Amino acid sequence: MTKYANQIGVKVPELLLPCAKVDMSRWAVVACDQYTSQPDYWNETERLAGDAPSALRIMLPEIYLDKPDEAARIESINAHMRQYMQEGVLENKGEGFAYVRRTVDGKTRQGLIVALDLEAYDYSKGSTTLIRATEGTIVERIPPRLRIRKDAPLEMPHILVLIDDPGRTVIEPIGSALEKTAKLYDFDLMQKGGHITGYLVNDPGQIQSVIDALAALIEPQAYAKKYGTDQPPLLFAMGDGNHSFATAKANWERIKAEEGLTAQDEHPARYALVELENVHDAGIIFEPIHRVLFNVPENAICWLEEKLAAQNGGCEKLTFDSMEALHAALAGKPGHALPCVSHFGIGCLYVPHPAAQLEVGTLQNALDELLKAFPACSIDYIHGEDVVHELGAKPGNLGFLLPPMDKNAFFRTVIFDGALPRKTFSMGEANEKRYYLECRCISR
Repeated sequence: MTKYANQIGVKVPELLLPCAKVDMSRWAVVACDQYTSQPDYWNETERLAGDAPSALRIMLPEIYLDKPDEAARIESINAHMRQYMQEGVLENKGEGFAYVRRTVDGKTRQGLIVALDLEAYDYSKGSTTLIRATEGTIVERIPPRLRIRKDAPLEMPHILVLIDDPGRTVIEPIGSALEKTAKLYDFDLMQKGGHITGYLVNDPGQIQSVIDALAALIEPQAYAKKYGTDQPPLLFAMGDGNHSFATAKANWERIKAEEGLTAQDEHPARYALVELENVHDAGIIFEPIHRVLFNVPENAICWLEEKLAAQNGGCEKLTFDSMEALHAALAGKPGHALPCVSHFGIGCLYVPHPAAQLEVGTLQNALDELLKAFPACSIDYIHGEDVVHELGAKPGNLGFLLPPMDKNAFFRTVIFDGALPRKTFSMGEANEKRYYLECRCISR
């Protein structure tokens, strides 16, 4: 029987970490899908990493996706992965989880690095698998990411997966018994990423306790009492990095097809490394994901007003001298207020009777139509109001600000309503996102 065999899709991984001579502050870099409209950030990351061993050399910031030198960059990534393994830059720490404690911007959160079975995941609408997407998956985003993973011997996680554990039975007990674990790293992250500490969880008793506690979360009677449903259980909900996890799934399906494997076969690429976090952790804040449109037509606001009116039975365009005035005027009003920033100033599209449940759904339905009608227009998804104000105020741009989602309603919403509108929420702002640290082999 396989060691730590279970029915919940959890694999105890063999973790690869940089050796003692590596400067961890230059090794760890933020998730590839951050700062995609801010080249200065990545230029500064390049400067900080310099010629030292760095995760920057084995990942591709999405700001460089679909650029003319993409193929050369991917070839370099694969070469650096092989080099880091061959030269001992990366060391195998053996089989185990990693307990992670991260403090940034005054908030501390806990996590556990595990591998999840991609056979227990389906991102399609209406999925009832143990692992589920929490927002719509844009399949067109998978192929360019698959080009990076296809021939890569290693993976690094920036994927955050949530569990609904109000009793704090899975991750938190590890954090209260760190005398049983060896410290893996303890350092400050670059570019305002805060401080991170990691511990190797390789005690068999602790590992089994984690697996047992996760299984208990979906014990049929307890699950039915908690959610009032007999639907197939949701144990792992994607919190961040859904398209990366979907890419890992696509890569595994490719390997199965090419090598004649089945869902019963073992292969390193069958699993994906993620960080589990408890949605009830006080350090987890659901931040809204804002929108900035580029190269918009001069009449974009009026166009969107008409589209929102057609989609929702009415919409009113309002202007204000400041965001404070906007919030004061609209506080307590029913419906959806969609604040916007342009070089004309601050405004709002107010929809009194929205067809969608969430503001993000109301806005995105109209923006999708705008992007179809004006192909030269593009969109980016932004963390942080200050960036929206900075970018939105530039001529030709238009920024929209969205409210946060209640994290305590998160699992129940996904269970009963399915995936949320894409880019509904973010677990923190850009500098709070996961930094690449641990690696794992996905080839054999």
